[in-house]
Amino acid sequence: MILDIDIGNSFLKWRYACPQQGWVRGRLLTRQLEAAQFEPAQFDCWPDGISRVRVACVAGTSVEARIADYCRQRWSLEAEFARVQELTAGVRNSYADPARMGVDRWMAMLAGYHQAGAEVCVVDCGSAITIDFVGADGRHRGGYIVPGVRLMASSLLANTARVIADQAVDEFDLTPGTHTSAAVFHGINFVFDAIAQRLLAQLGSDYPGAVLLITGGDGELFTRLAAQGEYCPDLVLDGLHWALN
Repeated sequence: MILDIDIGNSFLKWRYACPQQGWVRGRLLTRQLEAAQFEPAQFDCWPDGISRVRVACVAGTSVEARIADYCRQRWSLEAEFARVQELTAGVRNSYADPARMGVDRWMAMLAGYHQAGAEVCVVDCGSAITIDFVGADGRHRGGYIVPGVRLMASSLLANTARVIADQAVDEFDLTPGTHTSAAVFHGINFVFDAIAQRLLAQLGSDYPGAVLLITGGDGELFTRLAAQGEYCPDLVLDGLHWALN
């Protein structure tokens, strides 16, 4: 069995294919991989019969080292870490220095390009929101990176002394807020929705034939706001197949 792992800034997501159960999935907080909180027992749900471990990690080299050590001790195998390259599986990176691109973006682009079989726009709504365009010829045409929903909120609240969100706001709402908490979170919703609508306009004018694929923790909401595109929660994990096969 192959264990695929996506270690993001907020969560570690994993999956493996079990002959009896199909895909088995799970996740845990990335901070649980930090030295002070690392407990091998949290991975007891992974089976003994793992033959390969493929990893995309943006959480730093110390986290990579802990996963690598765990794999050696548990299964006596070397974890395979995906890296961003100039050319992988028919997709050509636009960066002068590809290593400066986040590997999660690259995995999502690889999977998105092969899933679409055509020009594709890949949106990943995680800690950051990334939007990337890949042409039908496999050439990365560039992209955007903006703060994700939770990062917008934490940044605003941490850096503005008089903006205090101390009232519960549960529902997604775009109406103007009548107290500070509502104004903050409805405002973030407003920005999130504006990104979706601006992207639709750009797709219509500049990339009219592009397939829209959306992933990430807030991707399902983005898909609803856009009212088009396909939500693909495992796109980064899917990219490991193209990067490491």
